[in-house]
Amino acid sequence: MMQSYAQGPVDTPLLEYTIGAALDHAANGWADKLALVSRHQRIRWTWAELNAEVDRIACGLLDLGVVKGDRVGIWAPNCAEWTVTQFATARIGAILVTVNPAYRLSEVEYALNKVGCSVLVTAPSFKSSDYVGMLRELGPEKLPLLRTMVVLGDRLHQGFVPWENLRQDIDRAALDAAAGGLDRHDAINIQFTSGTTGFPKGATLTHHNILNNGFFTGRLTKLAVEDRICIPVPLYHCFGMVLGNLASLTSGAAMIYPSEAFDPQLALEAVQSEGCTSLYGVPTMFIALLSQDNLSDFDVSSLRTGIMAGSPCPKATMEQVMDRLNMNEVTIGYGMTETSPLTTQTATDDPLNERVSTVGRVHPHAEAKVVGPDGSTVPIGEQGEYCSRGYAVMRGYWDDPEKTAEAIDADGWMHSGDIATMDKKGYVRITGRIKDMIIRGGENIYPREIEEYLLTHPAISDVQVFGVSDEKYGEQVCAWIIPRSGEQVAAEDVRDFCRGQIAHYKVPHHVKIVEGFTMTVTGKAQKFEMRKLMEAELVGGNTALHNMIEEANDD
Repeated sequence: MMQSYAQGPVDTPLLEYTIGAALDHAANGWADKLALVSRHQRIRWTWAELNAEVDRIACGLLDLGVVKGDRVGIWAPNCAEWTVTQFATARIGAILVTVNPAYRLSEVEYALNKVGCSVLVTAPSFKSSDYVGMLRELGPEKLPLLRTMVVLGDRLHQGFVPWENLRQDIDRAALDAAAGGLDRHDAINIQFTSGTTGFPKGATLTHHNILNNGFFTGRLTKLAVEDRICIPVPLYHCFGMVLGNLASLTSGAAMIYPSEAFDPQLALEAVQSEGCTSLYGVPTMFIALLSQDNLSDFDVSSLRTGIMAGSPCPKATMEQVMDRLNMNEVTIGYGMTETSPLTTQTATDDPLNERVSTVGRVHPHAEAKVVGPDGSTVPIGEQGEYCSRGYAVMRGYWDDPEKTAEAIDADGWMHSGDIATMDKKGYVRITGRIKDMIIRGGENIYPREIEEYLLTHPAISDVQVFGVSDEKYGEQVCAWIIPRSGEQVAAEDVRDFCRGQIAHYKVPHHVKIVEGFTMTVTGKAQKFEMRKLMEAELVGGNTALHNMIEEANDD
């Protein structure tokens, strides 16, 4: 009987050099071609101009004493400086630590200390978050390893180095010396991904991991130097920095940033004004674009391809994207941060049904299989856990060998925790999740992290967090809370307790105060039963349900 196992093609060799070498190649081969446009900053750079800016910042980092292996954080929304920092750290071998712009006090404190960031590049603020104020509130007492903070923008902030001061004259000898000590298998990026228990884990990725993933993603969407990618997805995530920036770096296509954060009108304006040929987004972003009343007023005829990923892609949405946005060669990708990220992707010429109802076939130089509870590969068509192996699998979780061993088995297979099937042609369908992860608008949310935080509330005895279906975001966070004896907890109290401490998308959208949970006979909470009950209440409008107020600064 055929087994659920597939191996990607190997006819195109892997890139065997560093990100810095790839930038040199781009600057030499496409010097005068458009490389980067940040529309909200009115920045337009060619590959030669981008390369020069990267070298200036790389020299500034060297002057700060940054050496190979040092961790340099970046905490900012999408902007040109984000990408310059990405490439500059790679050029000198520093490890870029990407910090979610939505992080609040406890989260940024944990992230920076966990990996030992010595330098942080930060925006002064973003939306309702005052980054400078938050960092001052934490101070050196709570961030003892952070020695230098670099702030973007024109304003001076006491205790922060201005970005402009980081721009130094190019010292070619110093840059060559730094690059000479690098290897393509060096760690170059740490991205935090939450676990089902405990605090976020730092997935540690190499030049080889992410440069090749960007390269093969670009090949599957047939990117070339004439292409322009509209990138409204966040750069702090693999979607933006790998599938966007590194796909551009290895194909010559231009990176187009329409705004600091996703705005459907600005994304459509960018497509029209820049003649974008590719557009990226999670399903909720494409739904928002399709929902614009004035969509027909925009000329989207330049669009050809793109990537929809980050959460399950509704078939109807995919069909509308192809029809109304002219993206006849749009692809669906699937993966995880720990695999750089993509391990499967549809091709631009796949049959229509496979393109709209599967996540494609396994990527080049990768393997995939579906396994049962005993670890054996299941027959074609049967459900099991999706696993992948190959160049894209991370080195491990930073300073966490135990969690690494739980995720990557002795044979090098990365276990996703997602339930999947594989057909006889190798197409993969994701059918569910083993873990309790919630996917809200493309953001992965792990209930245990929220539960542990809510349990620090003095009036909360116990809490269960799970996802419930939502038309706009796919899922919303729901919390069932048992108050301590003699205490009263209101839904708004829960929101107030979370505000400013955890990211806005993790704040429970629905809160229900209960006397107990649905449990198994052995005393384990049955979240799937709670989810069914909660969704029934939402449909029925049960008055016992406490609906949370929509976030003031929603996605």
